[in-house]
Amino acid sequence: MAEEAGRLTDVPGLRVGHAQDYEGITGCTVVLCGADGFAAAVDVRGGGPATRETDALRPECLVQRIHAVVLCGGSAFGLAAAQGVMEYLKGEGVGLETHVTRVPIVPAAAMFDLSLGDPDVYPTPAMGLEAARAAGVDFEEGSVGAGTGATVGKFAGRELATKSGVGTASVRVGDLVVGALAAVNAFGEVAGEDGSVLAGARNEEGGWLEAREVLRSHPPEARPFENTSLAVVGTNAALDKAPLRRVAMMAQDGVARSIYPAHTLFDGDSVFALASGEVEVEPSLVGTWAADAVAEATRRAVLLATGAGGIPAIRDIG
Repeated sequence: MAEEAGRLTDVPGLRVGHAQDYEGITGCTVVLCGADGFAAAVDVRGGGPATRETDALRPECLVQRIHAVVLCGGSAFGLAAAQGVMEYLKGEGVGLETHVTRVPIVPAAAMFDLSLGDPDVYPTPAMGLEAARAAGVDFEEGSVGAGTGATVGKFAGRELATKSGVGTASVRVGDLVVGALAAVNAFGEVAGEDGSVLAGARNEEGGWLEAREVLRSHPPEARPFENTSLAVVGTNAALDKAPLRRVAMMAQDGVARSIYPAHTLFDGDSVFALASGEVEVEPSLVGTWAADAVAEATRRAVLLATGAGGIPAIRDIG
C-alpha cells in the first residue's frame, strides 16, 4: 500500500468530490474552488482531448477565475457531468456575476473508459451534482470518481492492461503548498522514480512487459482511442493566468516522468493549474513542485487501484 503523500486539498480553499457507477464502471471527480474561485490555466498535451470551456482559460480571454474543474470518464459524452456541477454552484450563489445571473465557470476534461464497462453508461449531470455535493477536504483515492474505469498498459492490447484510478499528492516548501490530483488512463505504462514498471501490460509470468521493447518490435496495429490521463494542480501561490499556464506546462513533466509513452496521439493528456493568490513566489518554482506532485499522484493512482471489469489491479497479479 502506498504511504500518505499529502493531497490536493492541502491547498486551502479546494475541495474534491467523487461520484461513480460501479455497474457501468465510470465516474467523475469534481474539484471545487470556493465562492471566489481560483485563477486557472490549462495545458493540453495529448493528441486526442475531450474538453469543455478550456478556451476560456487562455490569458487573453475575459474569465480570470474559475469555480470548479470536472474530470470524468465516458469520453466526450461524460462532459455532461459539468452541467450538474454548474447547477450545484448556481444554487450556492457561486459564479461569474452578470447583470441577470451568476454563471459558474466549470472547465472539464474526459477520458475514454467506455470499453471497460457498459459503453452506453457515462457520467451525467446528476452524477456531477452528486460529486459536487460530496466534495470535501478528505476524499478517496484508487478506483473511484474519474478513475473508476481507468486502466493503463494498453500499448500491448486491452486484454493485458491493469487497473488504474485516481491519486493525489502535495509538496510543501515554507508557506507554499502545491498539490495535485491525477486520473490515470494511459496507453503507456506507469513507472516509479527509478524507472521500474509499477503497472502496465502483463507478461505470461505475471510480471510486466517493457513498453519500449513491445513498441519497437510490435507497433500497435489498431489505433487505440481508449486512453487519456488528466490532472489538476492547485497552489496557494499568487499567480494569474499567464504564469499559471507555465505551471501547467511544467506539471506535464510529471506526466512524462511517470508514464511511458506519454502525450501520444491516442491520449488526451491535460493538466489544469489553479492558484488562490496568497504566497508570492517565482512561477518556475511552483511548476517544479507541481511536476513532482503530478508524478507522485500518478503513481498512487495505480498503487491504490482495485480491479474492475475483469481487469486486475497490480495487487491482484503481485
